[in-house]
Amino acid sequence: MIIGNESSTKKTALIVATTGSFITPFMMSSVNVALPAIQKYFSIDAVLLSWVATSYLLAAGVSLVPFGRLADIYGRKKMLIIGFTILSISSLFSALATSSYMLIIFRAFQGVGSGMIYGTGMAILVSVFPPNERGKVLGISVSAVYIGLSTGPFIGGILTQHFTWRSLFLLNFLLCIAIVILILLKLKGEWADAKEEKFDIEGAFLYGATLIAIIYGFSNLPSYDSIWIILSGCIGLIIFIMWETRIKHPVFEVYLFKNNKTFALSNLAALIHYSSTFGVTFLLSLYLQYIKAYNPQSAGTILMSQPIMMALFSPFAGKLSDKIEPRIIASIGMGITSLGILFLTTISESTGLIYIIACLMLLGFGFALFSSPNMNAIMSSVEKKFLGLASGSAGTMRVLGQIFSMGVATLVLAIFMGRKPITKEIFPSLLYSIHIILFIFVAFCFMGIFASLSRGKVRK
Repeated sequence: MIIGNESSTKKTALIVATTGSFITPFMMSSVNVALPAIQKYFSIDAVLLSWVATSYLLAAGVSLVPFGRLADIYGRKKMLIIGFTILSISSLFSALATSSYMLIIFRAFQGVGSGMIYGTGMAILVSVFPPNERGKVLGISVSAVYIGLSTGPFIGGILTQHFTWRSLFLLNFLLCIAIVILILLKLKGEWADAKEEKFDIEGAFLYGATLIAIIYGFSNLPSYDSIWIILSGCIGLIIFIMWETRIKHPVFEVYLFKNNKTFALSNLAALIHYSSTFGVTFLLSLYLQYIKAYNPQSAGTILMSQPIMMALFSPFAGKLSDKIEPRIIASIGMGITSLGILFLTTISESTGLIYIIACLMLLGFGFALFSSPNMNAIMSSVEKKFLGLASGSAGTMRVLGQIFSMGVATLVLAIFMGRKPITKEIFPSLLYSIHIILFIFVAFCFMGIFASLSRGKVRK
């Protein structure tokens, strides 16, 4: 329900949601640049260092659906305020961390806050804007995600070099405080379309434990123990689904996947798309720095060509999906993404820089055409009382896809290269591994086209 000036509420909702969409990827990509400085400061090994990044991603993934559901019940604005508050406080304590373990713990709290924000911001946009404007504003919000991804390494590098890694967290702290003040002063009204329903605590616990097992397992591939952890997560998933089908107000409406074809296939398409694309940047970073001998700054600048295309064309694609069926635009986008990855499978030691940038731009354009219309399809396919859940579900598909993509890349690299340091002698094995992984991603993406086309119509 909107109270006060409708135009002002719309503008504030868009600013808040867009900032929330920017912060999550910005924190992830900017902190990744600062990891060497953090490792040097705390004198920690690579495994412990990896948890500075993994703890954030893991906590965000676990938080998305349960807090999206809580927002549907108790109020999306209220949950958004809590999310930004948790993110601001945890960012401050991350900046003040005196040990690596303290940093990892507060990075996890940052992930929880980010999950609450992402799972609620999109839902508020759909609550405030009418159907004929949703694609446009969702496109703007999705564009903010890619701006965060593209500017994170650049800004993070500058801040880390001149003001230490702690300045990254202080910047996030100040930004979150400003957004909380904006919400309290300008965002009038509240949205709680499922306020008469109860929260499924048992289901939330099962969901969290299952997702932790799956994500943790994939993040530790190809170790033997990780396979058993993933299997236990899959068993937990089956138990979770059985539980959710038996209670009156589940934390996740399983029937949405069973009875809502558009919702189910749009989420599946998102999972496949992120599984096919997230690892590409990681692979090209290795290729550019080792095989092509670019320094980290130059490699990062080249890789920015992909998210820049995403940021430029996502609003256009979202607006277009208000007029044309989202499945058509999203499927074309996934097809273009497939071509972009396929062209990258031909890279070699002698491949020109212009060719690589052109492939990345094509990939970014395809990603933009897919993401905004696909999000529009997901959010437009459910009742208002499930908007937070739908937003959280879409975010979970993103996180799971990212983890799965990196899991595939790590597994193939381990099979063909082992755990040896990357030296000039094994560059041929590295390049061969990159080709194999990219071909796997092309196959995933090609299958995703059919999932995207089969979803049905959003508009009757």
